[in-house]
Amino acid sequence: MIHVYTAVAQGQRWLDRYRGRPPVFACVLGFTNTALIAGISAAGRTVCSRRYTAIADAEFLYNGPVPKPQYPLPPLTAGASPVLISRAVVEALSLPIHLFNAGLPHLPAVPTIDLGGVAANCLTSGDAMPLATVKHLLEQGLLWGQRLATDAADGYLILSECVVGGTTTALAVLTGLGIPAFGKVNSSHPSCNHAQKWAVVQTGLQQAGIANNPPSIDPLQVVAAVGDPMQVAVAGMAIAASRSCGVLLAGGTQMLAVYALIQAIAREYALDWNPEQIVVGTTRWVVEDPTGDTVGLAQAVSSVPMLASLLSFAHSRYPQLRAYEQGYVKEGVGAGGSAIAAHLYQGWEQSQLLHAIETLVERSLG
Repeated sequence: MIHVYTAVAQGQRWLDRYRGRPPVFACVLGFTNTALIAGISAAGRTVCSRRYTAIADAEFLYNGPVPKPQYPLPPLTAGASPVLISRAVVEALSLPIHLFNAGLPHLPAVPTIDLGGVAANCLTSGDAMPLATVKHLLEQGLLWGQRLATDAADGYLILSECVVGGTTTALAVLTGLGIPAFGKVNSSHPSCNHAQKWAVVQTGLQQAGIANNPPSIDPLQVVAAVGDPMQVAVAGMAIAASRSCGVLLAGGTQMLAVYALIQAIAREYALDWNPEQIVVGTTRWVVEDPTGDTVGLAQAVSSVPMLASLLSFAHSRYPQLRAYEQGYVKEGVGAGGSAIAAHLYQGWEQSQLLHAIETLVERSLG
C-alpha cells in the first residue's frame, strides 16, 4: 500500500525504521492572494470561498463533522476536500494534532498556534512578504520543529499544509531556486494549468528582479518575493525535527518545494539537519498524474525519497470520492501522508482505509 518512487533504498530504510511507530500530525495553515486569481485553483469553487478553505479544513480536521460548523467546507467543482482522508486517519488512530497559523486572512475557529506570519501578497507583485517576516517564520519553524520532535520521540512527525494556490507559489520558489520545474508541478484541477501558472510565476520573478536566478541569491529572499508563509515555517520545522526524529513531509509539489528550501536554507545558513530522516509522502493521484511529472520534479530537486499511498477510490460508493480517480483534488491537508501513516502504523490495507473514509463521509452527509 506504499510505493517508493525515487531514492528507493533511502525511502525503504525510512519505512523500515518507522514501521509500527506512532506519528504526530501537524498542519501548517497559510494563505496567498495568488489563490484569488481566477482559475488558478480548484480548492474552492469561487474566489470568495477560497479565502476560507484553509480555516474550514482546519476546523473539520480538528472537530470532525459537527451540525453547524462556523466555517463549512467550501463547495468544489467536483470531488470532496482531502481533509476527509486526514480526519478519518487521525480520528481512527487517535493521533495528536497540532495546528499552526503561519499567515491567514481570518482567524480559525479552532485552537491554533500563531507563528506571527502574514498572508502573502499575490506572487505577481514580486513582493509576497517582508523579508523580516520570512526570517521570523524560519525562526519559529526551527523552534517548533524541536518541540514537536520531542513529542514524536518514539516515532515520526507528519508535517502537512493547507495553502490554496500553493502549487503556484511552489513553482515560483522552485524556479527562483534554479530548479527546472515548469511542466512538472501538479494542481487541484484534473488537467494542470501549466501555462497560467508559468505566466504568473514569470511575472513575479521579473518584478522581483530574480528572473535570471542569480546564483548568490538568499533562499529567504526568494520566499519573500514569490513564496507563501507555510513554506519557510515547514522548512524550519523539518530541519530542526530531522536532528532527532523522522519527518514525513505530507504533500506533493508543495512539499518538494519545501524540501528544496530545506537544502538551500541549510546550505546558506550552515544549519545542521539529517537528510536520512526526511521523506516526502503523497497520494498516487499526485505521483501518477499524467498532466504533471512529480517523479521528475523529485529527481530535479535532488535525491529526496518520494513515497505515495496506493489508496484508491475507484470502487467507492460516493461519487465525491470517485472524482479523485478522474484527477480532481488529488491531495491536501496531509491526505497522502495520513494514508501512508495508516498503512505504516496500523498495517491498514485498502479496504480498512476506504471504510474509515467512507464512514466519515456518511457522518458528514448525515
